[in-house]
Amino acid sequence: MTKWLLYGANGYTGELIAREARERGLEPVLAGRNLAAVKPLAEDLGLEYRIFDLRDADARLSGIEVVLHCAGPFSVTAAPMIDACVRTRTHYLDITGEMDVFAYAREIDGLARAAGVVVCPGVGFDVIPTDCLAVALHQAMPEATGLRLGFDLPLALSPGTVKTVLDGMAAGGRARIDGRITVTPLGGRTDRIDFGKGTRPALAFPAADLHSAHHSTSIPNIEVYLPLPSPLILGTRISRRLAGLLARPGVRAAAHKLIDKTVKGPDANERATGTAHVWGETTDAAGRWATARITTANPYRLTIDGALTAVTDLLAAPDPRPGAHTPATLFGADLITRLSGSGPLTITTPDTTEGTSR
Repeated sequence: MTKWLLYGANGYTGELIAREARERGLEPVLAGRNLAAVKPLAEDLGLEYRIFDLRDADARLSGIEVVLHCAGPFSVTAAPMIDACVRTRTHYLDITGEMDVFAYAREIDGLARAAGVVVCPGVGFDVIPTDCLAVALHQAMPEATGLRLGFDLPLALSPGTVKTVLDGMAAGGRARIDGRITVTPLGGRTDRIDFGKGTRPALAFPAADLHSAHHSTSIPNIEVYLPLPSPLILGTRISRRLAGLLARPGVRAAAHKLIDKTVKGPDANERATGTAHVWGETTDAAGRWATARITTANPYRLTIDGALTAVTDLLAAPDPRPGAHTPATLFGADLITRLSGSGPLTITTPDTTEGTSR
């Protein structure tokens, strides 16, 4: 049987993926640094396990065809695992939503191609749904010069997601303008957007899609929005000085420890019943537009399903195209609608009175 390895199996999302994998009859090798956490989980599920630090990853990937990397913060852990996978000719997947990981994947694209290795970050939420919307919109409007994306999430978030949001705030605002990632004032770009439940105030924030959607579509101007109450948007503008404070390693490390102690993530009922609403809009130089929307399963449910679908599809592919990918470039823009609880993907243009579904 072809082996694949789940690194970070003892994390909040990693454990959920491990348990779901076993329920589906899959047999990942569970891995991580924490013997006291990984071993009991592996024994409970009847799975093989390996304990290693990322510095030793090369020697521990023997016999592994695909790594699903779930150990955050990905801004720290992804590059060492990607490097090890390229050196050992092992395909790489992860569930990150962090910009820097996609940027690094593009940097090592040539090495990955030479090694015959797939490197595809972001096979979870947020990147699967927004990436698929971006590609679908680009197919509907190939001449698009502007792309805006966003998502309306259930309230409960895991510790890892909260850390990602916090670290994004520390980096300040970002947008892709004329093809380049550009620093913008945190809280400086706002709008009122209907993500699928009515118009709400929204704030542009530095999401991974600024890299992934550009990779997938080559659209030069991209923004990503998150709905927030107006007072919180105002507070974000006021707290710009806080972003500088969070950029200090010691302050951020202390904040991460506090998050680990206080944030527990959604429970089983929230994961089963919650939904997310994802929106996208393209525009062209002539002012024409197209809008896409989709309702998805709860982000954690989608991440579990998306990650396992990515693993099984990659293992089954007879000759996967090597190099750096996004979910939509590797698995197709229909990936999101193949996941349970998500869809249909509806695109509306000025020529349609009702959206067309995919």
